Amino acid sequence: MTDLKKLLGKRIQNLRKSKNITQERLAELIGIEPPSLSYIETGKYYPSVETLQKIAKILEVQPWELYYFHMVSEHEMKAEIKQAMEENPKLVKLFYSFYKSIEYC
Repeated sequence: MTDLKKLLGKRIQNLRKSKNITQERLAELIGIEPPSLSYIETGKYYPSVETLQKIAKILEVQPWELYYFHMVSEHEMKAEIKQAMEENPKLVKLFYSFYKSIEYC
């Protein structure tokens, strides 16, 4: 069984680092002590709902995105889309229509 606390903590840590925010700064911004944030990031503590909301706001994600653990690389996305289009030619038209609809956004 997967340890949800550890997955959540790692996700928070990765998002924090991607924003170049130190653990101390994030702890300050959400109103907790740095050791408490460290315990959250290592999966020792599970944050309260209020703390999760604050973390999500500071990291500029929706709260549910904190639970999105399966990250897919751009290379994997391209390979999966290419394979899907090869297996289902109707998707080519669908993807093309979608692409043209957003091309100038």
